[in-house]
Amino acid sequence: MSSRPLNDDEVLTEMNKMVAFIKQEALEKAREIKVKADEEFAIEKAKIVKQESQAIDANYEKKRKGAEVAQKIAQSTQTNKSRLRLLQAREQHLQDLFSTARSSILKLSRDEGRYEQLLEGVVLQGVLQMLEPVATVYCRKKDTLVVQRATQGAMKQYEEMSGRDVTITVEGTLADDSAGGVKLISGTRRITIDNTLDERLRLLEDRMLPEIRKNLFGANENRKFYN
Repeated sequence: MSSRPLNDDEVLTEMNKMVAFIKQEALEKAREIKVKADEEFAIEKAKIVKQESQAIDANYEKKRKGAEVAQKIAQSTQTNKSRLRLLQAREQHLQDLFSTARSSILKLSRDEGRYEQLLEGVVLQGVLQMLEPVATVYCRKKDTLVVQRATQGAMKQYEEMSGRDVTITVEGTLADDSAGGVKLISGTRRITIDNTLDERLRLLEDRMLPEIRKNLFGANENRKFYN
């Protein structure tokens, strides 16, 4: 059976079928492209959002740490300033205390009876330390007479205690603005003993300072060892 040629209506129908098929294929392809594009966009969007979120988190963390460091520095600075003010106040208190002690010593040197007794004691102590036959006692010029009297008493006690004789010369060459007391030098000039009240007070300050600090301000929590 031979095939016949298609008439115009049949040709038109076939063409419409082909157009519809091509259109459907195009629509399917377009949907595939759109779905793929949407997926890629979603992936890229998520990636960008994640990167930005990480950048924001990193920036926040950096600022947070910076703020913490700044706060610690400020606190440390304030603590150091407070500690320094406390130390300065304590040091001033100690200086006031030593100044009061020196004022008391100056008052003692104006009480001739007590002062002479003190001078006799420090001269005796000095010659007993030296055990030399000859010594020179230096004092303030205004103390010369009272020191001479004290020296006579010290010489007598020295002879009784040591069984030796000693010759003592008194010279008023120490500064009158000092607190008083005496300085002794042996006849050989090799031994010097500073028994001035200023030196006695200085030694007392050095030796008693740790104990004074503890009594006034309490034990130092940062100190681990004690002599």
